[in-house]
Amino acid sequence: MGRIGKEVAGQVISFIGFVGVAVTCGIPMWRVTSYIGANIVTGQIVWDGLWMNCVMQSTGQMQCRLNESVMRLSSDLQAARALVIISLIFGFIGFVISFIGAKCTGCLKSDSSKAKVVIISGCLIILCAILVLIPVCWSAAITITDFQNPLTIETQRREIGASIYIGWASAAFLLIGGIILTTSCPPQKSMYGYPGYPPAPMYPYAGPVANPATYGPVYVPPSSQPYTGAGSYVPTKPYGAPTTYSARQYL
Repeated sequence: MGRIGKEVAGQVISFIGFVGVAVTCGIPMWRVTSYIGANIVTGQIVWDGLWMNCVMQSTGQMQCRLNESVMRLSSDLQAARALVIISLIFGFIGFVISFIGAKCTGCLKSDSSKAKVVIISGCLIILCAILVLIPVCWSAAITITDFQNPLTIETQRREIGASIYIGWASAAFLLIGGIILTTSCPPQKSMYGYPGYPPAPMYPYAGPVANPATYGPVYVPPSSQPYTGAGSYVPTKPYGAPTTYSARQYL
């Protein structure tokens, strides 16, 4: 029951992280640019994402435009688009494999095989966390550097968006879930004859080993006499007949 609970906890935490990575990939809030001109009506909030850019006016109107060309993105967002997609693929595969090797399922018969499959799924989930953590940290570092650069125009200063924070939280959940799944170690001692374990190993029989008998002189006590068929056995002591008992009356 303890192993089942640990695997279920790892799967739930990993699923939360996987959903967070999908949200990080979808929403266009990797960088947020907010500036207000001389008139409050010209206030705008610009959102930069992996797939689209959105502009929200102070009146509440929002316009979004898809990034049809990858070359229009900055280098960090181009790498982030590829790494996040690969991260989603590894996370999905690891999450599905964790169900195949779960102890509560019957896809595999051997407990050792189930544990190995769960460990593989945990490694894939940890790899998913690393792949999403790299672009998130890279984009955050570039955003902070550009914001602190004195040569950057005031209206073009950008801040860290919500996608960066969601990506950090998702990577933390994926790391925790993957570590929990990788601790599902297979049994160390093999139990022969128990259901789910392999039978006892068969050792080849090499046949009888040649062991020729060795013969040697036999020690004979000096008092013994050789046996002759014509002789007769006479006891050395007189044989005493057993005493007779008279019948009594038992009350």
